[in-house]
Amino acid sequence: MAKIISVANQKGGVGKTTTAINLAAGLAKAGRSALVIDVDPQCNATSGLGVEPAQRHPLLAGRPLAESVVETSQPKLFVLPGSQSLADADALSASNRQRASTLRQQLNGELSGYDFVFLDCPPSLGQLTRAALGASAEVYIPIQCEYFAMEGLSQIIDLARQTKAKDNHRLEIGGIVLTMYDPALDLANEVAEEVRGYFEETVFDTLIPRDVHISEAPSHGVSVLDYSPRARGAWAYAELAMEVIDRE
Repeated sequence: MAKIISVANQKGGVGKTTTAINLAAGLAKAGRSALVIDVDPQCNATSGLGVEPAQRHPLLAGRPLAESVVETSQPKLFVLPGSQSLADADALSASNRQRASTLRQQLNGELSGYDFVFLDCPPSLGQLTRAALGASAEVYIPIQCEYFAMEGLSQIIDLARQTKAKDNHRLEIGGIVLTMYDPALDLANEVAEEVRGYFEETVFDTLIPRDVHISEAPSHGVSVLDYSPRARGAWAYAELAMEVIDRE
């Protein structure tokens, strides 16, 4: 049975899609099969893995999902492409509880053969994110080690708790990922310390550093682990993948 994880944060630019792509890639390199499902109409997870967006989102296309899954250039790493269609975004957003139930059935049925399934959510607390949380076992929350990092974090956590209480009793906050960390900056260290002090073991030990190679990799359609395997960012995501495996 696949472990279904939403990667979510309503703030943009915190490394959400980057984490979904590179964590999945790290798990694939560790021998686990990993599928990234792009539910963000921007389709950055799709293009970041070298795949073209779909004309119609596979979750709405009415054919077996397995037919739409694309294997990337990296073995064991797969993507279910997103769609930039506004009509698809509206359809996916409709009727949160029903959509979450349908999505959960699809993931536990047709796509249950993967070890990990990551739902890359849009940067909002809207219906797409709510539906993804309703279909997931866990949510990973990336936050950047910068000013305002804590701002809004309580909102996504509250949404996860509401979803757990009302729609999906198995949902847990699987982990907080600290991204864009620069050890030379006092502020970054202060933010990391504050988040760890408040959320304790929920926060992953691995710190994802600021690294230009992480930013460059999507333009080549591969993860940073393939683009620049010796880069600090590649090492960090490999370590994060090991943490995720250790938490199984």
